[in-house]
Amino acid sequence: ALSGQLGHNAVTSEEMMETMKLCVGCKACQNECPTSVDMAKMKTEVLYQRSKRFGIGLRERLIAYLPYYSSWIKRVPWLANLRDQIPGLPWLTEIAIGLSKDRPLPVWDKAYKEPATEPQTNKPPVILFGDTFNRSFETKNLYAARQVLESMGFEVIEPKPENRPACCGRTFLAAGLVDQAKKEAARFVSTVMPWIRRGVPVVGLEPSCLLTLRDEFRVLLPGEDAKLLADNAFLFEEFIESELIAENVSLNLIESQCAEVLVHGHCHQKAARAMGSVESLLKRIPGLKVSIIESSCCGMAGHFGYQKETLEESLAMAEISLLPAIRKANPKARFVADGTSCRHQIADNSSHNAEHVAVFLAEHLKRD
Repeated sequence: ALSGQLGHNAVTSEEMMETMKLCVGCKACQNECPTSVDMAKMKTEVLYQRSKRFGIGLRERLIAYLPYYSSWIKRVPWLANLRDQIPGLPWLTEIAIGLSKDRPLPVWDKAYKEPATEPQTNKPPVILFGDTFNRSFETKNLYAARQVLESMGFEVIEPKPENRPACCGRTFLAAGLVDQAKKEAARFVSTVMPWIRRGVPVVGLEPSCLLTLRDEFRVLLPGEDAKLLADNAFLFEEFIESELIAENVSLNLIESQCAEVLVHGHCHQKAARAMGSVESLLKRIPGLKVSIIESSCCGMAGHFGYQKETLEESLAMAEISLLPAIRKANPKARFVADGTSCRHQIADNSSHNAEHVAVFLAEHLKRD
């Protein structure tokens, strides 16, 4: 279809969309397919071509432009949170927008107090990428990451372009708005590149966002700048573990009172072969048993788990391995999941909550 062999409109056909409907963009095919076929990029291309031919609906537009309007909603988060508090509103949003009435939406958090845009001390600076999801719904993760990095002797900064924070464009890619994603990528690169050239790393919390800098940016913006950024962009646990291994810094942690921590990996973490860092880092906590949940995709996959037409498949995917493993776990065990979608799937469908590794680490910092 992409080569044109199936006709002029094959890529944008309903048959093609039905074929791609259940692709959750997990990127597992990058490693598991013998020819490394990237179905996630193929689906993005299909969505892109369809958006040019048909436009996009209100639901996809709301998801895509989340980075644009999130700062405004955070001024009145209580208003946005009414959807799951007033009877009947979930039903109305399912009819009007297509968001499943049976899936609660993320709860909007208070406004995030950003770090300085440039260094204020002589400590080595680190750019903490405050992605839209953590910035909007779980600011505690960003604060915890800052606490850990600062305890290691780093100064956390976040360069900021005009009007709103820099964004990776992930939400635009999810809706097929590739041209807009390319603009976001260019905006991000121009914002951080002066610091990257000075050797300042970019550290991110959300795997789907941070790893966009290492993967999709190199396709959207071919050239040396995107490559240099990709080489200097790290997941939170990757950066800390690499610095500890190099003995550039130290991390003072107290003994854990937790019986065991079970770790669920985000699909993009697994595809990037980045799970070893989070496991190694957690094992540095004295007295802590660390177990990796042998699970496939949690089934949330961004907005896949919110759509009324794919909610059933989302829940079925979670039941393959993730949710059964959580139910069988030690009642006193705790759970770590770096992906915001993964944490929501666990919270929505079990009696447990999962935490970002930054929160878990911050809790175990040795206080002076």
